[in-house]
Amino acid sequence: MKAAFYDGNGTMVVRDYPDLTPGPGEVLIKVRSTGICGSDLNMNLDKSGPDSDPAGHEVAGEIVSVGKGVDRKHISSRVAVEVLGSGRACQNCWYCRQGQYIHCPNRGSGVSGGFAEYIVRKIEGCYPLSDKMNWEEGALVEPLAVSVHGVRIGNMVGGDTVAVLGSGTIGLTAITAARALGAGKIFATARHPQQAAAALSLGADAVGTKGESEFTQMVLDATDGRGADLTIETVGGSRGDTLRQAIEVTRRQGRIVILGVFYGEHSINWTGPVLKEQTIQGSICYGIINGQHDFETAVEILSRPDCNLSQIVTHKYSLEDIDIGFKTAYDKSSGSIKVQVQQT
Repeated sequence: MKAAFYDGNGTMVVRDYPDLTPGPGEVLIKVRSTGICGSDLNMNLDKSGPDSDPAGHEVAGEIVSVGKGVDRKHISSRVAVEVLGSGRACQNCWYCRQGQYIHCPNRGSGVSGGFAEYIVRKIEGCYPLSDKMNWEEGALVEPLAVSVHGVRIGNMVGGDTVAVLGSGTIGLTAITAARALGAGKIFATARHPQQAAAALSLGADAVGTKGESEFTQMVLDATDGRGADLTIETVGGSRGDTLRQAIEVTRRQGRIVILGVFYGEHSINWTGPVLKEQTIQGSICYGIINGQHDFETAVEILSRPDCNLSQIVTHKYSLEDIDIGFKTAYDKSSGSIKVQVQQT
């Protein structure tokens, strides 16, 4: 089969890769659509390749064969593939029994990702798409599930004022998740015009584009000076500015959920969050909360007739043109938000 790899010099190359065979408890999935995530861009930008296995974790596809112990009724099922957690987890340890598969200490390694014609995963990592969803939407289940997890782990309740820092893919899915799960007012920051437009279209009440002080004042004015009940940080990076901004824009006794991945050490004045009695919660990927997996919630939201999240898919490329897709995803002047690699 064909698969794409980092060449170690910032370029994606397509080459032959051994055909995959599902083992016990596993299924073989024909990949139909895979999103290019910011983490994929960072790995390529850092010239970390060449990888021995293809990457890509925002995956939707069709089950074409099953391994021993898997009911053949799953063949032809259209699924979103939970590549990182339940699709790799042992299913037996303490964390797996709690439904927190991403924290499984026995997760399988050396397994292929979605930048390929096929992928193998455990059947537990395959979540059925609804008949109302297309492949494009199927590959949005994973990033939406990340934000669903953040909203749920942040204990958002109906009517809460939510601030979302950043309007990349995860920021936009956070707006979608917060709106679908009952947020009151939603305010977001955005760096690029296409992100600001998408944020408003997906349910943000207002978007700050001019700087931290403007955004903070916007939220304070809308909340009688209190600040956001819940702030979701989605930017991450090496500077830490958005951590400090989150503390500033969140009300006393409010909650801050960190979805962005930060690099290096950051200086934070902890007097502020201590005196304001703020809760700062890390959030990574997805899992089961109150008996439902975040992937299942994401599928339900994407199936709603009023969900227009697919608008963030601005560019689509074939597997053969994946390097063009990566370059487009890097270059925000192209108007890109979410770039997907799609296969027939």
